[in-house]
Amino acid sequence: MLELGQNTPDASDLIKDVGEEAFMAEVVDGSAEVPVIVDFWAPWCGPCRTLGPMLEDAVKAAKGAVKMAKVNVDEAQRLASALAQQGLPLQSIPTVVAFYQGRPVDMFQGALPQSEIKAFIDRVVQAAGGDASGGLDEAVAAAEEMLTQGAVADAAQTFAAILGEEPAHAQAYAGLVRCYVELGQLDEAEATLNGAPAEIATSAPIEAARAQLELARQAEGAGPLDELHAKVEANPDDHQARYDYAQALYAKGDGQAAVDQLLELFRRDREWNDGAAKAQLFTIFEALKPNDPVVLNGRRKLSSMIFA
Repeated sequence: MLELGQNTPDASDLIKDVGEEAFMAEVVDGSAEVPVIVDFWAPWCGPCRTLGPMLEDAVKAAKGAVKMAKVNVDEAQRLASALAQQGLPLQSIPTVVAFYQGRPVDMFQGALPQSEIKAFIDRVVQAAGGDASGGLDEAVAAAEEMLTQGAVADAAQTFAAILGEEPAHAQAYAGLVRCYVELGQLDEAEATLNGAPAEIATSAPIEAARAQLELARQAEGAGPLDELHAKVEANPDDHQARYDYAQALYAKGDGQAAVDQLLELFRRDREWNDGAAKAQLFTIFEALKPNDPVVLNGRRKLSSMIFA
């Protein structure tokens, strides 16, 4: 994510008019690392004309920490209808929805004063992990590299040291949780998550760590891979077998195959078990890095099915 202290990007990169065809690329994929604020408006809407420029000013003032997409609902009626079916209340405009990593994280409706718009954007930035202190960035990057290289104990010590300097550092806190998960100390990971400071408890790094813990718990009870594969081959409409097979695949480290099986389950019956396939896909997407090809391709395919 871009930090607030960086030079302001060009306005054309921060604020764009987005139609139905570009929504997936600009908002769903585009919010992988930086939140995208979507302004649903219409030319005949008086409050929209008031809110739009104020929202643009607030986005520019954030200096790249967020981007903005402007969607004219009169020209994107099919998109608005599809999003409404997914639970977004777009019957009234202006409606402003913040997307991060492909999903809504906050919203408001109606025109707001500039101070409340700024508070909204501040919340969105914080939810995406933008509350990190710039002075600790190098230490966080070093700890992440240790974790990637398998030096889990060293990474945990570094994350802990960062938290000694800044107890509410979302990325360091989540990093420590991921270290516990990597070491198989799932109870310690859960206890650490439960003790997260309130101001970061719902931030993106913490949610990602929570998703990794959930998947690790699932892996403990994953069934035999060959047996589950045989069940799916014998009866492609055995949704429970396909769901369990996807869990077993992820437990064995094959995230791409797991996502493929869940997408196939969603294609066959998106409402099965209260939408379990989509929920599991989101858990995997949250657990992996936003720019992971498994996430980018999986989100794109899922969005194509949802908006079809």
